[in-house]
Amino acid sequence: MYNVKVFVTLKKSVLDPQGTAVMGSLKSLNYGEVEDVRIGKYMEIQVAKSDRDIHAVLDEMCDKLLTNPVMEDYRYEIEEA
Repeated sequence: MYNVKVFVTLKKSVLDPQGTAVMGSLKSLNYGEVEDVRIGKYMEIQVAKSDRDIHAVLDEMCDKLLTNPVMEDYRYEIEEA
């Protein structure tokens, strides 16, 4: 079994209105040291071991369903359970 953490963020070239709104709110709360906020998604997935390469399986999941490859980047961390 693998415990996988998937982090999805908008590509740097894509505007992030939610992140901009949060940054504005943080600044209005006197967190002037905040320079940028990007909002993303976080998923935890448990994957059974198989004869398929776990990286290939995860890349396929991300490309087919978990992300929009046109607008989003992803990375993941794999931990054996």
